[in-house]
Amino acid sequence: MEKRKIKNTDLSVAPINFGGNVFGWTLDEKESFNILDQFAGAGFNFVDTADTYSWWVNGKGGQSEEIIGKWMKEKGNRNDLVIATKVGSETKEHGFDISKKHILKSVDESLSRLQTDHIDLYYTHFDDNKTPVAETLEAYDEIIKAGKVRYIAASNVSPERLKESFEFAEKNNLPKYVALQPHYNLLEREKFENEYAGLVKEYDLSVFTYWSLAAGFLTGKYRTEEDLAKSARGEGVRKYLNDKGIEVLKALDQISEKHETTQASVALAWLLANPLVTAPIVSATSESQLKTLFQAPELSLSSDDIELLNTVSQ
Repeated sequence: MEKRKIKNTDLSVAPINFGGNVFGWTLDEKESFNILDQFAGAGFNFVDTADTYSWWVNGKGGQSEEIIGKWMKEKGNRNDLVIATKVGSETKEHGFDISKKHILKSVDESLSRLQTDHIDLYYTHFDDNKTPVAETLEAYDEIIKAGKVRYIAASNVSPERLKESFEFAEKNNLPKYVALQPHYNLLEREKFENEYAGLVKEYDLSVFTYWSLAAGFLTGKYRTEEDLAKSARGEGVRKYLNDKGIEVLKALDQISEKHETTQASVALAWLLANPLVTAPIVSATSESQLKTLFQAPELSLSSDDIELLNTVSQ
């Protein structure tokens, strides 16, 4: 499988980024190990987590990093992997926070849970919209120089604050974000395409999309009100159960039938066909879901397929 380079780094990743929010939430430790074994066994090397996953279970998070750490320790495979984690999100214990104090404390806690001496990609998970960008970047500079973090990236940061961060980093010779993790999929196009795509080009960023399958809606399993009740995540996709959502599913049905694959693989292949997207982030909790992820990079959509998807998802 051809790996893709994360721009402005010496890291190369397989084109699917595994979303670790399920570890310690919908998957226990044993199930998580099994899924990770299969993911790595198929030649994929990129795992995404956050210090606060899954805080909605225990109030503070940490379970996902701990599981990944134990798994890497057991397999002795840390150096074969690219590990991304994040800082700045809220929990029941604290609000959004990207202050220097919080970053310096959090990075050590993440390293300890992950049982590693370095994090490959460290994200500003959420902006607190009050810490000066200077303070955040200086904290990142310190932990990069200490060898704790290799590169930094940004997720939920406004275009204005991103621009300010790049300008400040440029002037003061501080580390720059190398990647953006936006909310982007067939049903959530507007914000990324209108507000962020220009910045991605301007600053030459790699893009790792989150909620790449619209919280599961693009798998095609939610088509009626009744379907929403079938899953713990059902209510989260209610907003897509409208004319546009149904049209997108119809197009996915048609294209997946033609290619003898799943709707989810087609939705991911659509993201991968976008030259701005390096690797979509996506989770799986079963073998059949993993197969869907594995098929996506193998799937070559025709220009007609892409045009149809672009039209129905506008």
